[in-house]
Amino acid sequence: MSFNDNVQLDPSQVQDRRGMGTGVKVGGGIGGGLVLLIALLLGINPNMLGGLTDGGTAGQSQGTAPACSTGADADARLDCRITGTVNSLNAFWPGYLKKYNVQYPQPKAVIFSGGTNTACGAATSEVGPFYCPTDTTAYFDPGFFQELVDRFGSSGGPLAQEYVVAHEFGHHVQNLLGDLERAQQDPKGPESGSVRTELQADCYAGLWAKYASTTPDPKTGQPYLQPLTPQDVNDALSAAASVGDDRIQKAATGRVSPEGWTHGSSEERQRWFSRGYQSGDINQCDTFSAATL
Repeated sequence: MSFNDNVQLDPSQVQDRRGMGTGVKVGGGIGGGLVLLIALLLGINPNMLGGLTDGGTAGQSQGTAPACSTGADADARLDCRITGTVNSLNAFWPGYLKKYNVQYPQPKAVIFSGGTNTACGAATSEVGPFYCPTDTTAYFDPGFFQELVDRFGSSGGPLAQEYVVAHEFGHHVQNLLGDLERAQQDPKGPESGSVRTELQADCYAGLWAKYASTTPDPKTGQPYLQPLTPQDVNDALSAAASVGDDRIQKAATGRVSPEGWTHGSSEERQRWFSRGYQSGDINQCDTFSAATL
């Protein structure tokens, strides 16, 4: 999904903490990092890291993503694409939720590299993108998106990357609606609250994608994004499948153990993204009432 070239981006919505240094370390080398990545990929709360990280410090730059001013920049640079997607999400959700009498306090977004401090604890790049409800902030290390391709076989297309950003903002919507905490009440297993929470965030990402090409930049009135092509949709579905619990477990251990699932299978993640995209209806994203996932 390409941005319209003349759309005006608002880089003030994304804080840039790259290059500030960090004392956060992952225990166990690459093996420990893989455990964290499997446990928290596209997850919610770095507090679940337990003893696998130490409590180092991270630089807290207040800079914004540099040189991100137009949709053409978003097409050319990953950090600008993250910024543009954040802008689109922040333009879409307030109006959509207003129909349900729900206010949308705008979340914060951070681009970092290596590691950073959050209100949910210190985190490294190994956890993948995540949303911290305590500081209502979504965190992204751009290096993750190449890992998604190289390690997990995702498509590298733009909507594959935008889906990841939209998923984390889906957790913010869950936080506003009071559903996010349900993940912790039943944290593991194929029918768990955690899986239902993650699949709902996938559905919300699909819901945004449904309307992304008609959500306008408030400065110009021009939609942020061009209409989706079949390849765009396939890119998003590829990313959703690549982070399914079954695929990650199979790659890491050679077997699939549904009792340890926290995010849902590849098929489920694709199905719920598609449900949000095809329906455009938040009521169709009620994973918590679904008899089957």
